Amino acid sequence: MKILYVCTELYPLLKTGGLADVGAALPAALQSAGSEVRLLLPAFAGIAKGVRVEGLPLLLSPEGGPEILRTLQPAPRLLRGQVEATSQEVYLLDAPALYQREGGPYLDAQGREWTDNAMRFALLCWAAAGLGLGEDRQWRPDVVHAHDWHTGLIPVYLQLRAQDRVTPACVFTIHNLAYQGVFPASVLPALGLPESLFTMDGIEFYGQLSFMKAGLQFADAITTVSPRYAREIMTHEQGCGLDGVLRFRAEHVSGILNGVDYSVWDPSADPLIDAHFDVGTMGGKRLVKQALQRAMGLEVRADAMLCVAVTRLSEQKGLHLVPAVLDALVAQGGQLLVLGSGDAEIEESIREAVSRFPGQAVLRVGYDEPLAHRIMAAADVVLVPSRFEPCGLTQLYGLRYGALPLVHAVGGLADTVTDCTAETLADHSASGFTFHEFSATDLDSALQRAFALYRRPADWASVQQHAMQLRFDWLVAAQAYTALFQRLAPQAGTASA
Repeated sequence: MKILYVCTELYPLLKTGGLADVGAALPAALQSAGSEVRLLLPAFAGIAKGVRVEGLPLLLSPEGGPEILRTLQPAPRLLRGQVEATSQEVYLLDAPALYQREGGPYLDAQGREWTDNAMRFALLCWAAAGLGLGEDRQWRPDVVHAHDWHTGLIPVYLQLRAQDRVTPACVFTIHNLAYQGVFPASVLPALGLPESLFTMDGIEFYGQLSFMKAGLQFADAITTVSPRYAREIMTHEQGCGLDGVLRFRAEHVSGILNGVDYSVWDPSADPLIDAHFDVGTMGGKRLVKQALQRAMGLEVRADAMLCVAVTRLSEQKGLHLVPAVLDALVAQGGQLLVLGSGDAEIEESIREAVSRFPGQAVLRVGYDEPLAHRIMAAADVVLVPSRFEPCGLTQLYGLRYGALPLVHAVGGLADTVTDCTAETLADHSASGFTFHEFSATDLDSALQRAFALYRRPADWASVQQHAMQLRFDWLVAAQAYTALFQRLAPQAGTASA
């Protein structure tokens, strides 16, 4: 089976969140499960630097597509090549005026959305549809696997361009429903989309155009990154205005839990940490904790329960709850280390809170992948108090590194963390701590339970050892995706060149 995997980030070349980690790991796992996978990515500077281009470029068909195909110079084209670090086959959508810019992939240097994002990502969708319909005569996919709102127009363009041609199946994966790619209706003609699509049953969303809704309406199947999140987004509370669409298409919606790339996240071999450790050989974790405390300006105390958060500083991630529990956390003998950036008000609130506890609490603004590994290896508890969480990878990394997750019981967090209770401690299934009401009070209650267990070293070690032995392997996810692809494209391979 041939899979065209379309996304906008790829670890370690370009990463703003978990989408990049998935892009690196899932295609490799799909190939291990027997599929032939090629990636399609925008040629952002960081991505282009890590790809070895081979062969002649492909020009995009301009007929009926986004108007930028006919006006942009040099003309957009597809480059074929391989990711140098992994030899993964990839297409790069080369349009320097759109993708080679100062700033991030979605936001400018001032943190504002690029004003032409609709056109930038519509072009990606147009290119994916062209590949899906055989514009590369040497390789044609059986399935196009689209990821998040940036790829939502792919199934629309596939249908518009199909005519009498065989079309691949299209699977649309939601990584975070809250980010929807909503734009003014006035962009519709420039994207090459007919007015007939701008209806409640099409891509119209409260008077605007929604890329996310387009993907939900027109894909052959919809997946999310955890089973519980697939159920949650059909509710008014977490449906972000699209719960009605999702309930209407419920028979096409499923949840497949993300995994962890254990070749990257492995405390027994991680090259980014100061000492190695694993179940049964935990001395290295104590050394890593000591080194990190010293490096971050925390008091070097082996007995301090080191609580960490490695995350975007956003309302969704729940970090605005943390200042309200910090006094109690420090009073109990704990320490806090936060690595992240994002909302200026949340950042300032955390900065003010930690300033009251020099040597016991630290905020490091920004994102630093090597430091994230060191933090996870040193931590006793990783805080993931998200208001909602499609899957979450941080808690999975924490489990492997013996940093017990403390999570709000939603989405993938609830699917992957088993609360420490009398029953789960007795049957050795406990792996962390959960709270159910999204409030500082409930977060503090979970923290107090964590402190209580931390003061019982034998019980803490038992839970830690169980957590470290849990596995959320990408191959399991790949097998589930492969089964879905085969149901959608039972004659896989017959349309391939």
